[in-house]
Amino acid sequence: MTGPVPTRATIEAAHALVKPYIRHTPVMTSQFLNELSGAELYFKCENLQKIGAFKARGGLNAVLSLTETQLANGVITHSSGNHAQAIAFSAQKTGATCYIVMPENSPKVKIAAVEGYGAEITFCKNTPEDRQRTVDEIVARTGATFLHPFNNYEVIAGQATAAKELIEDAGVTLDAIVAPVGGGGLLSGTALSARYFSPGTKVYAGEPEGAADAILSFRSDKIEKAPYVNTIADGLLTYLGDKTFPIIKSEVTDIFTVSDEEIIQAMRYLWERMKIVVEPSGAVSTAAVLKNKAVFEGKKVGIIISGGNVDLGRLPF
Repeated sequence: MTGPVPTRATIEAAHALVKPYIRHTPVMTSQFLNELSGAELYFKCENLQKIGAFKARGGLNAVLSLTETQLANGVITHSSGNHAQAIAFSAQKTGATCYIVMPENSPKVKIAAVEGYGAEITFCKNTPEDRQRTVDEIVARTGATFLHPFNNYEVIAGQATAAKELIEDAGVTLDAIVAPVGGGGLLSGTALSARYFSPGTKVYAGEPEGAADAILSFRSDKIEKAPYVNTIADGLLTYLGDKTFPIIKSEVTDIFTVSDEEIIQAMRYLWERMKIVVEPSGAVSTAAVLKNKAVFEGKKVGIIISGGNVDLGRLPF
């Protein structure tokens, strides 16, 4: 989609459109994690969202915004799992045919969920280039409408509704919101919601050391690829797009990287102390806050837990 950057009205309209289909997820707190971080933390639990991740928001907004003509030949996307589930779930709601391109090493739990929504899966190598090449081949054959996992303004507007709810539900004025970053759909949407609905709130990102492209892009002022890709956070393996990057560069205060060990420790805290199932990508924002106590100490901090789709056969602890 090539429309303008989402406005306050665009995000409000997206929220109205997706509300009947999504779960209004809770904002939770933890005395233990407050004491550990020295901050007041407010966790937006998108791990409890439909399909197990915030991606349901952007997927629904993108699919529900299409015309009947655009839906006629089906919809297609590429994703390691959560956006795949979101588009498959959304297509099922509209009755549209759905084609999903997934990396061959995607978690089994995510593959099973996509199949459960009736989508046709084609597997590819786990590189952005091979994902797109496979999508292009299927589009040429079927005429399906491609919905990019993050570099799409309807997707960004849908993802922005998570932070909008967090801002409305926290019960305090947040000093900061921290979101994970992969392709930047959630982070750019979060930054826009902060700008429109809580202008004094700073936005930060957490990123795995093993997929650290966003921090390079943020510092060099151009879209960069990670020097190496090796992380437990399988949902954050891609790089920024030409729609997400300018929003992030303009609206985000800083990006912090975390190691896999720090992600796993944050997962353990969330599982053991808050009794919630969180996937590695979903724990990255918590890990970033715990690693950077000096930045967040004494502040009211919103943390977006982005997803909870864990392959229980491959737990890291």
